[in-house]
Amino acid sequence: MGLLFFWKNLPNFTSIYLMANLKKILPIISNRYFIVAMGFAIWMLFFDQRDFFQQKERAVELNKLEAAKKYYQDEISKTKKQLENLQNNPAAIEKFARERYLLKRDGEEVYLFEDSNTSAEKK
Repeated sequence: MGLLFFWKNLPNFTSIYLMANLKKILPIISNRYFIVAMGFAIWMLFFDQRDFFQQKERAVELNKLEAAKKYYQDEISKTKKQLENLQNNPAAIEKFARERYLLKRDGEEVYLFEDSNTSAEKK
């Protein structure tokens, strides 16, 4: 009997509970400073030129660009070392010419071996 009474009057209990909480919250929500602060927060999050979502996208893009910058700086330093080595070392010049341009000395034969993995990827 008691459970049936509670079940039938459940909407009344919930509405009383909601009204009590609404009476506590309503003065805070209707405060003009709160309304202005919420409006400002919503504007900055969604409608501003530099909103939250664009800032996140730009941060991801910045990280990608910084990684690319580091990669290219490393490549530049490797190339500078290689250039310095080529300018100062005649043996390095000969090695570079043989590997890169397939140059050979008189009386030598050049054999090229193709990796089977790279030829399968090209097809």
